[in-house]
Amino acid sequence: MLAVPWIAADDHDTPFPDVEQALAEPDGLLAIGGPLSPARLEQAYRRGIFPWFSTDQPVLWWAPSTRAIMRPGQMRLARSLRKRLRRRDYQVSADQDFDRVIGACAAARSDAEGTWITPTMRQAYTALHERGIAHSIEVWQGTCLGGGLYGVSLGGAFFGESMFSAVSDGSKIALAWLHAQLRQADFELIDCQMPTEHLLGLGAACLTRPAFTTTLEHALRQPTRAGRWSLDSELDPLTAGSANA
Repeated sequence: MLAVPWIAADDHDTPFPDVEQALAEPDGLLAIGGPLSPARLEQAYRRGIFPWFSTDQPVLWWAPSTRAIMRPGQMRLARSLRKRLRRRDYQVSADQDFDRVIGACAAARSDAEGTWITPTMRQAYTALHERGIAHSIEVWQGTCLGGGLYGVSLGGAFFGESMFSAVSDGSKIALAWLHAQLRQADFELIDCQMPTEHLLGLGAACLTRPAFTTTLEHALRQPTRAGRWSLDSELDPLTAGSANA
């Protein structure tokens, strides 16, 4: 593997390398080390960089060559999900229980997803939440947290980090409501980071790194809406997208 810059654990000031310097193998690795402070994380997201590492690794910073994004209002809604959204046999909230959402996303799963959300990562994103730029969407069935997601909001961009389901369609309901919320607020993109079959099936599209950088720069021209979110009860989650063909 080619060398990438190491950042000292207490270095909050050294700029990240240009994203075009990221490695081709492993795809997108840009830098190693450094703190996960709120200021450092915000600097990274504004550059199109995100952290992703396991408990036995230093902080790894990534800017992959292909980026998955979704446009608010362009989620692909299957017929069954449209029926579920229309029934409203659930309740949805925003920023009501960020800690439980990130905890559920971090819980060990049979497919091993979510295990990268280390205690250090949880602490870092909780700090961003306290600053008003990390947010959660919760899906409830009574007092049961049935699904949700969390991510970072800067300008007109929402950087999705993780989502989970404890009941059928829990994460998809949360994503549909996020789309409706962001569409109402004129957001331009949801960064999904790495393309997966699941995300592509929900309507995500792939951009090259230069195209993503340009799109992100445009979205960041909007002011950041820092502070606690609340969901408009009049929102229609069916505006999240259209049914599958």
